[in-house]
Amino acid sequence: MRHKLIAFIVMLLSVLVLAACGGNSQEDVLKDLSNKWTDVKGYELDATMEIKTGAEPRVYDVNVWHTQPDLYRVKVSQQGEDVTQMIIRNKEGVFVVTPSLRKTYKFQSEWPKQNSQPYLIGALAEDLLSDEKLVMEEDEKNYIFTAATRNNHKSIMPTQKITVDKKSKLPTKISVLNDAQEEQITITFKSIDMNKQHQESEYAVEKFTDKDDSKAAASAQTEQQDFQTHYPVLQWEDTTLVGEKEIADNGNKRVVLTFEGEKAFTLMQQPIVYDEDSTLPVFAPGDPADLGFTIGAITDNSISWESDGVSFFLASENLTKEEMMEVAVSVTPGSMK
Repeated sequence: MRHKLIAFIVMLLSVLVLAACGGNSQEDVLKDLSNKWTDVKGYELDATMEIKTGAEPRVYDVNVWHTQPDLYRVKVSQQGEDVTQMIIRNKEGVFVVTPSLRKTYKFQSEWPKQNSQPYLIGALAEDLLSDEKLVMEEDEKNYIFTAATRNNHKSIMPTQKITVDKKSKLPTKISVLNDAQEEQITITFKSIDMNKQHQESEYAVEKFTDKDDSKAAASAQTEQQDFQTHYPVLQWEDTTLVGEKEIADNGNKRVVLTFEGEKAFTLMQQPIVYDEDSTLPVFAPGDPADLGFTIGAITDNSISWESDGVSFFLASENLTKEEMMEVAVSVTPGSMK
């Protein structure tokens, strides 16, 4: 009788242990997702990206191609606008292309290795695996991860919530949050094909630079005529606007804003000049900088970008790369508050 009782207790403990192990642990889920997201020869996805950092939210359509090991094409188009930008990585280098303006910039860059982007599946996997403080929650249909961001926005948007469908094991939504846990960027995935491979020839920059978009060109010229000075919205203590100078350069208007103080910088801006004969790539120093609403170029001491028909250049010996991007994201037309 005693032996039977012991056997029953052992069996009961075994059942309890098995039951406790029945649910997927965070480590098991991460391993499963990482394998699915990275052990593919290529993928294509469509998503919408809403950016809420400006005065009015902006919504973009995002289409991503990736073919192993390091071919990428990210196409970003603002809904309701005519201008599309692409960032392309092929065997010749990294390019930022604006087809409607016939502008192409070439970088000597390791993008996207040094700058995680939430719409790149492989980068998402690395975000989850690299965060030692990662938190996983779940509901009936989803895993919800709270993880640190690893891109150039991490100082102002340090946290992201990644929602993954349990059945498909694919991300469905990403919310990027500021320090106050307010949603700043939302990416909603509409479709993800993890078995899609594009040929190497499809990543050739020439395929995307020979398009003639007269409507967008005319829009750019109109914006040049209606040029309005832009100012950074953010306000730093001990940093103030001390100078605003307007310069006429070959009939083009250029405005130079000078900020002095602990975080001093100079911001130059001028209308974009449309050149229909400009079809060859122009070398750009530094790395591509994804500002959400546009793709610029960033170095240790400067950042340049184009938006709303205006070309911007910010230079500083005091600001970090993250702080320069923080300024760039905050720049809007109007007056200083």
